[in-house]
Amino acid sequence: MDIRTLPEEEREIYNRIRSKYKLTFDKLKVKDTSIRLLKVADIEEFLDGKDPFADVSEFPFWVKLWEAAMVLSYVLASLPDAKGQTLLEIGAGLGAPGITAAACGFDVTLTDYEDIIMDFQKVSVAASGLSNVQCAHLDWLNPPDMEPFDVLTAAEVLFREEFFDPLLDVFRRYLKPGGTIYLAHDARRKCLPLFMERAKEEYAIAGTKQTLRKDGQEITIIINRLRTKA
Repeated sequence: MDIRTLPEEEREIYNRIRSKYKLTFDKLKVKDTSIRLLKVADIEEFLDGKDPFADVSEFPFWVKLWEAAMVLSYVLASLPDAKGQTLLEIGAGLGAPGITAAACGFDVTLTDYEDIIMDFQKVSVAASGLSNVQCAHLDWLNPPDMEPFDVLTAAEVLFREEFFDPLLDVFRRYLKPGGTIYLAHDARRKCLPLFMERAKEEYAIAGTKQTLRKDGQEITIIINRLRTKA
C-alpha cells in the first residue's frame, strides 16, 4: 500500500509505529467486503516463542490475527440489515471483525486498553477507507459511559477466569435491550466452557463450530450467540 495515500494524522501514526516495529498490510476479503489490516511483519520474532495456550499472562494477544477473528468476521459479514446498526468490538486487537462489520455498514466502535493497539486500528480503518469507525479505550474494570449497542462482539477474550465478572458487567452495560452478542474462540481455550456456564444464568446461548486447516493442522473455532433471557 502507498502510505502517502493515508490521511495526515494516520500517516503520522504509521510512521511512529514503524520506528518500533516492522510493518505490513494484509488485504482481507470477507464475502463482498475488502479491508486492509496493519500488522507486525515478523510476528514470530515479536512473540519470542510464547505459547498463547500455555502462558496467557505473558502473551500479547493483540498482535496476532487470530483464526477466531477471521471466522467472526465472516459471521458479522453475514448479518442482515447492518446499515444503521451499532456494533461494539470488545478487546478488538487488530480489529478485523469490527472493521469488516464497518465495511458492511455497521457503525462500529473498536475498543482495547493500550494506545499502541488503537494506533494499529486507526491506521487500518483509514487504509480501508472507512469513516464509520471509532476507536476507544475500554478498561473492563472501569468501563466508561457509552451509549448501548445493537451488537457486541469479541474474539479470543476469554483467557483469565478473574475477568469473567468484569466482562459480564461490560455486556450488561453496553448491550441494548433485544441486542445480540457474538463471540468466537479457539476450542482449546480452557476458560470458554467455564464462562458459558456462568453466562447462561443471564443469556440464552447458541453455539456452532467451524473447523479450519492451517499448516496441516485442524483448528476448531466455536462461535457463540448470546441474547438476554426474557
